[in-house]
Amino acid sequence: MIILAATPIGNLKDASVRLVETLEAAEVVAAEDTRVTAKLLRALGVQNRPRLLALHDHNEREKAAELVELARTTDLVVLSDAGMPTVSDPGFHLVQAAVAAGVDVTIIPGPSAVVSALAVSGLPTDRFTFEGFLPRKQGERVSALTELVRERRTMVFFESPNRLAASLADIAAVLGEGRVVAVCRELTKLYEEVRRGGAASLVAWASAGVKGEIVLVVAGAAALEVTLETGLAQVRELVSDGTRLKDAAAAIAEATGLSKRDLYEAALAGRASGTSSRPQSPDLPGYPQPR
Repeated sequence: MIILAATPIGNLKDASVRLVETLEAAEVVAAEDTRVTAKLLRALGVQNRPRLLALHDHNEREKAAELVELARTTDLVVLSDAGMPTVSDPGFHLVQAAVAAGVDVTIIPGPSAVVSALAVSGLPTDRFTFEGFLPRKQGERVSALTELVRERRTMVFFESPNRLAASLADIAAVLGEGRVVAVCRELTKLYEEVRRGGAASLVAWASAGVKGEIVLVVAGAAALEVTLETGLAQVRELVSDGTRLKDAAAAIAEATGLSKRDLYEAALAGRASGTSSRPQSPDLPGYPQPR
């Protein structure tokens, strides 16, 4: 089988007993960087010296089939340099190929920078979205953030310390200067630090120079108030696009929590009074914009 094994993101004491036991018994390890893995084995006091195979972003697609076949006859342990394989690290294409080939995949859970940053951020944790690394180029970064303007869930990003100030400035410009951000730096390490505040207020601090591994946790957009009037406007929009009034009222009621009966009756009343013309689009998520 294939064994996805989480490794410490900073503090070696976070390595699980199960991870150490698995590495002691492993015959083959697919590693993001074989040099890093060799150091990890020594640091954890692992006496076993398994065969180390490189599995990284540049060779994973071409290596996947070969490694899957290898995993049919022996356990293949997969390690990234830190944290969980496949999460912004190599492993996804290998798992995808294993699933297609009917080879078992299991996991040794452990440290995750995403969940650790979310937990200490002080921002809502009940619903969140992981967005990986923000784009390097400003234009692409602004476009990516623009797509998230109305995202209600807490957002988690990875970022380079060299681009942190620029990314915070773009977050302030696109999502709002006061959008709350937690910058989590060097989690579980000696100089762990979490800075919280409005995006704009953190730019100057970041511009002075920041080092280490960075995770950004960004508050989701505030909920927009949905009234019968705005819900009715959405019903009329659907009707104008060919949806039956009854179906339109049911769809908007489900999406907004408004009463289907109230929406339906208000739409009928609007028809009777001659006010059912195509409305101005309210600033609501998911509302179809005029073409």
